[in-house]
Amino acid sequence: MKSQETPFEGGPMDGRVLSVMVGPTGHPPKTYRIPVPDPAGGPPTVLVYHRVPRGHSKRLGIVQGWKYVYDPDDISGGKLRWPWSKPAGRPATPLGGRDDANE
Repeated sequence: MKSQETPFEGGPMDGRVLSVMVGPTGHPPKTYRIPVPDPAGGPPTVLVYHRVPRGHSKRLGIVQGWKYVYDPDDISGGKLRWPWSKPAGRPATPLGGRDDANE
């Protein structure tokens, strides 16, 4: 597999450059999760980094590379989100489309 040196910004990995494997398209994964073991033996803490463009070319605006930015408030939980799935934060409404069934 191919890999590329990718810098990390923010969080505990700030300033480090790691070799990240790239996929068949030549891009690293959109989300990079790093499990950090708990010294007390509890469940590990997971550091979440999201891929963002490192820079763009002047003429065509092509992405020049990627970097990972720390996301302390990640709520995705590592689950796949399909395009036809309901949004995670909103409760479902009754079939009538109105949420005033208690009146």
